[in-house]
Amino acid sequence: MASYQVIDTHTAGHPTRAILGGLPPVRGESVLARRDDFRQRLDHLRPQLLHEPRGHAAMVGAILTESSQADFGAFFISSYVYLDMCGHATIGLARTLVASGQVVLGEEATSFTLETPAGIVTVAVSRAQDGAITASIRNVPARLEVPAMTVDVEGLGSIGLQIATCGGRFALVDAAALDLAIEPDRAGELCRKAAAIKAAVNAQLPEPAGSVLFYRDLGHGRAQHMVVLETHKFDRSPCGTGTSARMAALHAAGVLEVGERFIAEGILGTRYVCAIEETTQDGVIPRIAGEAFLSAYATLIVEDADPLAAGFLCR
Repeated sequence: MASYQVIDTHTAGHPTRAILGGLPPVRGESVLARRDDFRQRLDHLRPQLLHEPRGHAAMVGAILTESSQADFGAFFISSYVYLDMCGHATIGLARTLVASGQVVLGEEATSFTLETPAGIVTVAVSRAQDGAITASIRNVPARLEVPAMTVDVEGLGSIGLQIATCGGRFALVDAAALDLAIEPDRAGELCRKAAAIKAAVNAQLPEPAGSVLFYRDLGHGRAQHMVVLETHKFDRSPCGTGTSARMAALHAAGVLEVGERFIAEGILGTRYVCAIEETTQDGVIPRIAGEAFLSAYATLIVEDADPLAAGFLCR
């Protein structure tokens, strides 16, 4: 029998499971190297930790590890892929660190550095008067990679889009141009259409896009976002890395200036408050702020005789 100690949170509606105990040691001199070691030797543990019956398709895991370069180290695992950076999971991990006493909050905001596979980010954590914990991430660089491309998608016709990156590659698609509403009751439809768009995009790109980001602009400096990863997997939050990538595209178009506030709303109406802090030769440096809330302190149990011990997903 195996057991794992976890703290579950949600950030703007999307879950993060921080794995704090029970895992074998991982090897490597950097967080990236330890992430790769986990993928090579311990990937069988990922579905046990994230998939049914202990989790679900949308669950994202944050595995804490030591860092020689930052205050903490962490890498991110999901249902299908290993993420170089994950904004909502970093905010959720910040909430976990406060809950577990590893980050102490005073009257002023507290900052710490976090080494991720994509690089080192700085996280500021504060507590509002109502007790909610907000984490603000100075993210890794984001950039617009393909300013314009067109794909033909069965059932949708010819679609114009952009490709932008931040810890992952996103196809940015205007939902309003396709007459698509970003609403909870339309989530299944959006996922199916995104899967078709993603297949058409990746047939043209030398390096594939992992996700489709649907957006609807709601006026200057505000938009709805929904990121779809698979036909049954979408981000309930506005998506931290996706929003960062979108801000890079907006900046390249001259629509969003450095220091200007940008509000991204998810499909549930939850928000990230964002801005571009500066530009570099690698792109723009975004800052993403959002709230995370505790949902469970748990010990996951995997019994040897369980016929579904490996975990499963139904697509």
